[in-house]
Amino acid sequence: MLKDLLEERKCFKLVCGAGNENEEEVYNLVKLYAQAGCKFFDLCAKEEIVLAAKRALKDCGVNDAYICVSVGISGDPHVSKACIDADKCVQCGKCQEICPQKAINYFKVKEKNCIGCGRCLKVCHKGAISFYSKEKDLKEVLPPIIALGVDCIEFHAMGLEESEIEQKWSYINSIYSGMLSICTGRGKLGDEQMIARIRRMIDGREPYTTIVQADGFPMSGGQDDYKTTLQAVATAEIVQNAKLPVYLLLSGGTNSRTAELAKMCGINYNGIAVGSFARKIVKNSADPLTTARDLINSTL
Repeated sequence: MLKDLLEERKCFKLVCGAGNENEEEVYNLVKLYAQAGCKFFDLCAKEEIVLAAKRALKDCGVNDAYICVSVGISGDPHVSKACIDADKCVQCGKCQEICPQKAINYFKVKEKNCIGCGRCLKVCHKGAISFYSKEKDLKEVLPPIIALGVDCIEFHAMGLEESEIEQKWSYINSIYSGMLSICTGRGKLGDEQMIARIRRMIDGREPYTTIVQADGFPMSGGQDDYKTTLQAVATAEIVQNAKLPVYLLLSGGTNSRTAELAKMCGINYNGIAVGSFARKIVKNSADPLTTARDLINSTL
């Protein structure tokens, strides 16, 4: 059971990307990391993506892995997509060069590849790039996915829209009785506000049926240093100090240094979720299986 994996405190979660709708990429990522020893996979809440992940697990003979799907609220960067204004674009190519998902080609965005990381926006000095929220109607999306069989649903509660968070979280609780995950951070909230939100969300749920994924700096794990992962550890410490009856995962800027820094800081985490960094290193590796295996081992 997923609960057992979390209680062992050796849980590595591969984040394929809440906005990653590329079936081929997800299939290849899941297959590779499953072969390397990963048991927990975070996916876009889309039937085709869940099926692609299940095929990958079957094809590599792994039958003891767990699948989580992620959903969010309007404005959540994890489900945002970039678009380019052709009238403002000067075709300098900077956005195409920096995109980690190769989602930009010929100055157009391939929506299914875009994960909303915002790197393209930072390098565009002409104001040609903007983002829109590809929000999903949970009542349409989740029931068929639950019917396929998933082990966890993660809700990205990142913004300030408390009424929307409450409404969607209530709906998720009403249709799914399994493990739920709350992905939240301090980006728009103070420390006390973040903990107060988590307390409200877990109120009424059985102890240790909820994961809190402490998101330090969403989708920032491009570098492998302590500074990049510092906010993930700091956010996790705030959640730990609140002594909540939840499982604690670190995310947002996580890399191969995360576990070391977390242990130095006395963080008793149940697992580490790695997305941007995990995807990047295998793309650039001559031996992706060994690279993936080394990353997983670094988090244990």
